[in-house]
Amino acid sequence: MLRVGPYTLPSRAVLAPMAGVTDRPFRILCRRLGAGLAASEMLTSDARLWDTPKSRRRLNHAGEPEPRVVQLAGAEAHVLAEAARLSVEHGAQIIDLNMGCPAKKVCGKLCGSALLRDEPLVARILETVVRAVDVPVTLKIRTGWDREHRNGIEIARIAEGSGVQALAVHGRTRADFYQGEAEYETVREIKSRVRIPVFANGDIRTPEDARKVIDFTGADGVMIGRASFGQPWLFGAVDALLEGRSDPALSRAEVRDIILAHLDSLYDFYGEESGVRIARKHIGWYCERCFSDPAPIRLNLMAASSAREQRDRASQFFDAWADHSAANGRTEQAGWEGAAHSMRAA
Repeated sequence: MLRVGPYTLPSRAVLAPMAGVTDRPFRILCRRLGAGLAASEMLTSDARLWDTPKSRRRLNHAGEPEPRVVQLAGAEAHVLAEAARLSVEHGAQIIDLNMGCPAKKVCGKLCGSALLRDEPLVARILETVVRAVDVPVTLKIRTGWDREHRNGIEIARIAEGSGVQALAVHGRTRADFYQGEAEYETVREIKSRVRIPVFANGDIRTPEDARKVIDFTGADGVMIGRASFGQPWLFGAVDALLEGRSDPALSRAEVRDIILAHLDSLYDFYGEESGVRIARKHIGWYCERCFSDPAPIRLNLMAASSAREQRDRASQFFDAWADHSAANGRTEQAGWEGAAHSMRAA
């Protein structure tokens, strides 16, 4: 049983917060398909900037399953504390602090993983935010600023001592960005030094990856980011393997229905113009997972200029794809590798 504060998580696989991806429609979809938690896109701690359409959407949790997680980024303890209080007023039930983002525009403001270079400031931020709210505070970090300064163990100790109730560790330094392979030795050492739940993050693409990482690190769960693109059903498959349960294969028809429902939720959430634009990246990812030659199909779908046209074209392609499986009398599963592995022959 994995708990974060008062909340028992239904799964040991959780969705990583990712700007431009983990909006409310995607979070709800991933939770429905097995993610134990799904944090919001990163929100700036400067509440003066919240009165924009983008920030208002990020603060919208209508229909989202509990516990609702809001991730904040900032470098000033009192500003982050006030942002945490306001987020709770808007419905947040867990506050996640970002000290792992490697992006230059974030680190350039001494936020994200740049904070790892200043351990006293990390302690001040965590202690101040924990005192400011009566909901669990969690933290996402990298293993350090660079390979010569891997201080993730000390940051983890500071976090636990400050009252942070769970920790996600990406197995790279900030200097690594997303290059090379994630290393889990630091994650294993962190887990051995703290008692709070630890989620391992980085290069977890399949249930087998998750099993190997947990066996090696002793982590309580895994946090999955980019591997969820185009296969939100991955979370259920990961948790099934971790818990020793069978994972019924998704049929092509079920995958098609998930995809089309996702598109509908994007149109409803963003409206016509933005919904069509934002749907394009998800359509691209789904095409990569489902079709052996995705490029012409993706281009056709990208050319649609209205929600109705985009949705109708997607329905035609994915209906034909699902019907092809049925016509050939074989069961095509989406499984843990997403639709791609077993559907390449289409």
